[in-house]
Amino acid sequence: MITAMTRALAIDIGGTKFETAVVGLDGTITDRRRCDSTGSADSEDLWDRLVSIIEGRELGSPVVCGVGCGGPMRRGGVGVSPLNIAVWRDFPLHERLSSLTGLETHIDNDAKALALGEAWKGAAIGEANFIGMVVSTGVGGGIVLDGRLLDGADANAGHIGHVVVEPEGTELPDHVRGTLEAEASGTAITFRTGRPAAEADDAEIHRVGTMVGRGIGSVANLLDLKLAVVAGSVALGYGEPFFAAAQAEIDRVARLQHSTGTVIRRAALGADGPLVGAAAVGFRGMGHDVGVR
Repeated sequence: MITAMTRALAIDIGGTKFETAVVGLDGTITDRRRCDSTGSADSEDLWDRLVSIIEGRELGSPVVCGVGCGGPMRRGGVGVSPLNIAVWRDFPLHERLSSLTGLETHIDNDAKALALGEAWKGAAIGEANFIGMVVSTGVGGGIVLDGRLLDGADANAGHIGHVVVEPEGTELPDHVRGTLEAEASGTAITFRTGRPAAEADDAEIHRVGTMVGRGIGSVANLLDLKLAVVAGSVALGYGEPFFAAAQAEIDRVARLQHSTGTVIRRAALGADGPLVGAAAVGFRGMGHDVGVR
């Protein structure tokens, strides 16, 4: 039974870090822990890193484990194959976590988790139609239509990062040329410029914002929605110049009667978004109302 004191063990599985915390129904985060997820050549070594920030925590309070993980994956996280974690291919994350924690466990794509979190406690409260996006190491998305989070055949709906936005664009290794992830992710920016993404110049920031806006405008045309809520270290780190360039490109691309006026909005949860979203995955799996079916 869910009460005001119900807590979730929230886990964010990312390409550069793993993070865990205990999250309450009010979105409050406690006992936050993180570790590096880069540089491992062995799947079990990486699993051990995750275990190290879960074990030793008092698990008497959380009643559910909610996880946001990079995709693609098999439904429910039965097998996960994050593009930015090369050593995990069809890794049995659900089985491992449920056995480790003894908790009811729910796993979804990290960008879908972000969309849930923003609908529950952030910038999309009360919105029935929007796309939530993460522009960070990679680019991902979660789509809410008619108040329902889209899953698709194997729960991988929303991979906007793999929509082509520049056919003659960047040939990022292991990506189709010119996809949004190959143009706008932190990985792509470093590949293209030879510098850390955080050191991008004004022209690069404008270009990245334009590519993201192009993807959003196309989705707005396709799916009849007028809001994109965007998070991630690249988007939030670049700030106003990024969002202004994205909005200008959205205005250029989204010109149908149903898509004119589409806006891009900063995610409200900031660095807490991945963990609040992961908790929302868990609470939603238990049947709690997080604002999205």
